[in-house]
Amino acid sequence: MSLSAHVVVRRGPLTVDVELGVADGEVLAVLGPNGAGKSTLLRVLAGLLAPDGGRVAVDGTTWDDVAARVHLPAHRRPLGMVFQDSLLFPHLSVLDNVAFGPRTRGASRTAARTAAAAWIERVGLDGLGDRRPGQLSGGQAQRAALARALVGDPALLLLDEPLSALDARTRLAVRAELRRHLADYAGSTVLVTHDPVDAMALADRVVVVEDGRVVQAGTPSDVARHPRTDYVARLVGLSLLPGTADALSVRLDGGGVVAVAEPAQGPVLVAVRPESVALYPARPEGSPRNAWLLTVAGATPHGATVRCELDGEVPLLADVTATAFAELGLAPGSAVWAVVKASEVTVYAR
Repeated sequence: MSLSAHVVVRRGPLTVDVELGVADGEVLAVLGPNGAGKSTLLRVLAGLLAPDGGRVAVDGTTWDDVAARVHLPAHRRPLGMVFQDSLLFPHLSVLDNVAFGPRTRGASRTAARTAAAAWIERVGLDGLGDRRPGQLSGGQAQRAALARALVGDPALLLLDEPLSALDARTRLAVRAELRRHLADYAGSTVLVTHDPVDAMALADRVVVVEDGRVVQAGTPSDVARHPRTDYVARLVGLSLLPGTADALSVRLDGGGVVAVAEPAQGPVLVAVRPESVALYPARPEGSPRNAWLLTVAGATPHGATVRCELDGEVPLLADVTATAFAELGLAPGSAVWAVVKASEVTVYAR
């Protein structure tokens, strides 16, 4: 692993204790809710915050080792960083912003500007080098920030919510460009984000941090298919129900029983996609195995559909069209029958 880190930071009631490794050419996304410790982890890796314990090493060089009293300051770490608001120097041109890193590392003005000009062209800002950051659009500013981060060929690239300040259309374009540049980048990348789309589109692996601890790790598709916590399940749009399986049925920890298509035994997690839940005003005929009378706890527009939060013995998320929502007369507090085919239920071991 190019990056090998065990970071321990104590901040009031929260203790961040995270271990991770990232290989050369690999992109690791760190996902988690606000206050989980993601930004704290990134600040330690960047050298902006000294850890209370653990060790950070990149390419065999120790950057932090609390036991050995080693702490390499930020300006001596061969890394690049992109923040959510670009944080370009407003008084410098785009060219001089990108050239700033090489200049601080001792490059001549000519050499630094030559390297910066090449990267400005590479990120699609050719002809904009003489502009100030205030003359750039949000997408252009983030491209400039990426060029500034990569111009020195750093061993480690840190991305802190790099797309969150962009509008939807610009984010789509910049995300595609960022993916292309990351594919060509030889060092290790750590991406901190709360957006599962960014993680799925950009990362090779995902680490989920909650309350300062890693609660799940794996490939993006693995994490999306088999969430281990309610936060992850809601992030990827699933209802996650812990229970105990006995052949073709699962008795949920909170009560209620779910019929499944594949036999299982012991402690399991049941995952149901919102689009797999059908809603009816009365119990449907034919006595489907998975039919529960639930209560609408909330409803939120979700793209072209309405996402309903359903409470009861089997709490679920359900996606229905706006027309169906109106025809069913759904509103917070109303009762509705929810039906899920056993073949649409995913079960995996806890």
